[in-house]
Amino acid sequence: MTLTSSSRCGDELTTGERIRIARERRGMSRPVLAGLVGRSADWLKKNENGDRDIRSLPMLVRLAQAMRLSDLAVLTGMGTALPVSDWGKLSHPAVPALRDAVHASIFRRAAYETANIDQLSGRVRAAWVTWHTSRHQRSEVGSVLPDLLLSCQATAKSAEGAERRHAYAVMAEAYALAQQYAAHTTEPELYWLTVDRARMAAEESDDPTLLAAAAWIAGNGLRGNGHTEEALRPVSEAAATLRPRLEDGPDMLRGTFGALCLHAAITCAKEGRDGDAWRWWDEADATARQMPGYAHPWTMFGAGNVAVHAVTIGVDLRTPGAALRRASETVPESIPSVGAPVAPLLRRSPIRARP
Repeated sequence: MTLTSSSRCGDELTTGERIRIARERRGMSRPVLAGLVGRSADWLKKNENGDRDIRSLPMLVRLAQAMRLSDLAVLTGMGTALPVSDWGKLSHPAVPALRDAVHASIFRRAAYETANIDQLSGRVRAAWVTWHTSRHQRSEVGSVLPDLLLSCQATAKSAEGAERRHAYAVMAEAYALAQQYAAHTTEPELYWLTVDRARMAAEESDDPTLLAAAAWIAGNGLRGNGHTEEALRPVSEAAATLRPRLEDGPDMLRGTFGALCLHAAITCAKEGRDGDAWRWWDEADATARQMPGYAHPWTMFGAGNVAVHAVTIGVDLRTPGAALRRASETVPESIPSVGAPVAPLLRRSPIRARP
């Protein structure tokens, strides 16, 4: 199937234009196709018109399946055929073990070996370091994550008082990592379950920083699914709860606040809200300047991370001059993460098979 109904050559079409042409050839309306992939008609319209870019390979697969296309290249424009049937359910070899750990019954959790909470915390932080530094992050983190989750669940169940809250705080960090990992699969049920478990663990920890971080986690999923307003609401509310604590709070709190500000800035930029996007970015920038050399262990929030986000804000707001100026000021090496936003922001590819 070739897309030649446009006045331009097929290989010059954008991904959005290819989606529109394929949809119209199937006789499908925007609301119908959008509904089949769990998005709004407005989200699909913006993608078809070029106001947004779809960089999610799993989403392109879902669109192709919904339109009963046999070749994903119809949407990507790639010269090599990509049979949709070959993709099936995009996953990773470690996903079944992660699924089992997330769905483990309370009896299995109770029988699982408990761990020293401080040592368990160290293991979770080490897994986060692996996530940010390994070129094989999915395989290496996937090999340890199920065991970490089961240990966290068993330890939290057996602890009491302050120890119990500490254990749930560690579990919240572990499920935050699970959310990052699950975002690479096309199993939305598993993904949203990890998001919810991170929130529940944060609530049990009674830690305002972790509760705010849970809003950042949920915001990732909501924005990724095209629900920008729904994503912005909890993120901005979480930032408001941390703002009065910034002066005396620890770096972890300030780093979480900064990450929330960047999240809100990107979300506003995607909606074309220029003033709001840069207002949020300014807050993040001011926060990062108070912590030179700092990098949040989950989000990598820090000065380099703030600079890179300025680039994507400029791109999303369709102000390429500002984006290029920001890019010239950005030092990718200042972000200690192989999965940091620098790749998708400075290398705007039509599809994303990512962090």
